[in-house]
Amino acid sequence: MTLPTQLAAAEEIHDYLVDQLNLALRRPGMSGGEVALRILIDHVLFVERQPKVWNQLKQSWEERGLWTPIGPSGAFQDVFPAQADCCEVASLYGEFAYQRGWLKPDRVLIGEEYKALTGRVRGWAAVDRTWADVTAEFGPPSVLFGGNNPLYGKTLGYVSEDPHQSMVVLHLWNGSEPGAEPWPPEHAQPLLLAVRFGGGSFRESLTLTPEGERRMPPVGDPCLPQ
Repeated sequence: MTLPTQLAAAEEIHDYLVDQLNLALRRPGMSGGEVALRILIDHVLFVERQPKVWNQLKQSWEERGLWTPIGPSGAFQDVFPAQADCCEVASLYGEFAYQRGWLKPDRVLIGEEYKALTGRVRGWAAVDRTWADVTAEFGPPSVLFGGNNPLYGKTLGYVSEDPHQSMVVLHLWNGSEPGAEPWPPEHAQPLLLAVRFGGGSFRESLTLTPEGERRMPPVGDPCLPQ
């Protein structure tokens, strides 16, 4: 006689899914991108018996201009180069995960450290910067969305002790000029394109660097969905 399979307890299932979500946020390209993040979040909300939270999140993103017919990736495609990857979208899901208590940050900014960051990062980004510049100025991020390879773009998130305060997100890109071979990229270090934080509209929360302004897709770019 086959013995019945003993299923994992709800708490074990929840912890496992949260761990998988943290891995997927940090390496979204290797984990299935936005689809995988949405599935994992859906599962965690189901275990927590709060499935309606997803619709509430989607509505809030829509009100902020972050939800499009293809999800939040459409909003980022309007402002970042075509070669940008899924780290931008992962940072958005990471903010939600931190608010829910799921994200396990590698570092938390304490007290005045977070206030100092938010007070000066937009002005600091008025000059073109690289990944090395960001970490030299503000230290390692709370979470790195993307791998450590400098040949790929990535997004850096900084969080405070209070999960209700906005994650400060710095979007970095590495790629080639339009029409050039997409690989290898032309830059030894990813370039900072934008700083993003705040609970208002997507465009109001975004501060583009000069490089970000230059790399912004033109209106009606044929590479973008119509």
